Amino acid sequence: MFAATFAPNRAMKSLASAYHQVGVETGTSTASPHKLIEMLFEGFQDALARARGALQARQIEAKARAISHAARIVEEGLKAGLDLQRGGELAAELNALYAYVGMRLTHANLHNDAQALDECARLMEPVHTAWVEIGPRVNGPAQ
Repeated sequence: MFAATFAPNRAMKSLASAYHQVGVETGTSTASPHKLIEMLFEGFQDALARARGALQARQIEAKARAISHAARIVEEGLKAGLDLQRGGELAAELNALYAYVGMRLTHANLHNDAQALDECARLMEPVHTAWVEIGPRVNGPAQ
């Protein structure tokens, strides 16, 4: 279901490259394309947590860096990996979700809005959970 939403021509090398570009580390050289996307979701969650902490501590520069990192993960990693030609309605809906999340991240950054950060986390969590759940079907059983 989800696998068809990602561009086959961008598979392993491109996803690894996108992953490195957004500053998330470890394990990219041996990870499957599916695992790379999972790692992007985890990096997104980590960036939001850093942004929330920085916002609470009134560390505006750190907050801006963390939100920017989250936005790059969405735009350059998750959204760029979608295959809108072959992914059908699911890819289109994910594209719209990622665009909305990007807009809300910008709002959160400009207005120091913790509720917008929480909204982004709530919106992305079901997609992340579904992605993790289909992993065994895509990658085969764990060894």
